[in-house]
Amino acid sequence: MAFDTKLKQWTSLGLGTVLMTGALAGCSEPAAPADEAGTEIAQPETPAEVDPTAEANTLATEGGEGEGGVTIDAAYTDPVVYKAALAIAAAHVLAARDAYAKGETTAAAEMYAHPVSEVLFDMEPVFAAQGVADFTDLFTDTSAAVFAGESQEQINARTDAILAALDKAAESAPATDMSDAMVSAHVASDQIDRASDMYRLSLDSDFYETYLDGYGFYQAAERAFTQAESDITAENSDAAESIRAALGLLAEAYPTALRPDPMDADAAALAVAASEVQLALSQ
Repeated sequence: MAFDTKLKQWTSLGLGTVLMTGALAGCSEPAAPADEAGTEIAQPETPAEVDPTAEANTLATEGGEGEGGVTIDAAYTDPVVYKAALAIAAAHVLAARDAYAKGETTAAAEMYAHPVSEVLFDMEPVFAAQGVADFTDLFTDTSAAVFAGESQEQINARTDAILAALDKAAESAPATDMSDAMVSAHVASDQIDRASDMYRLSLDSDFYETYLDGYGFYQAAERAFTQAESDITAENSDAAESIRAALGLLAEAYPTALRPDPMDADAAALAVAASEVQLALSQ
């Protein structure tokens, strides 16, 4: 069933309204200024040709403030952008799983549902072009399961199924001259940058979900790097080392899915570390 048809059905049931409004507030708060267009995901009418040698991190996070910021037209041809969108979805479910384990039921349910409206709905034509079957029911079903009070083991199993579906979708990423290792490194860099941004925003916000977003991006960055660490190290040891350093700082900034009090990590150091990863990957 197509994404747009399903969204209409969800709307008739009330879920579409919940997904598309501030009722699921975690990833919409704090709101970005109106001129920061990157927080919205633009969907083209037709696929646009993108230079595959263009700066991958810029394409993946153009204009973004940690949330959203995926350039959908680039995802048709750039595997970094394509996989970054999947990583955003992974970030949400990793954060949701760990938040549920800490007793944050409402936040967890919201985080499981968010990727559908925030990135997957707009990515639907890209997935269709790549022959990827719809898997959004996994997210909404898990969100409902959280509200229904399923056990942690059951939610963990559902999360594993979502991650497996995301990994399967990643196998259909558009072709590129860039090695798989460097694609993974750029995706990790994108998630590191988002985690850094969200930590900075968390310092100026009382919203738990802002911190939880950043925690998820950190977890997704670590996952992307770990899956290809040996190959990344072999191809670009400087980039691998800079990613490890950034992940080390993020581990201190995001020790658990619960927001620490006080939040005393150095946001400037996180930003510098994220920039150093990008620099290492550009050389």
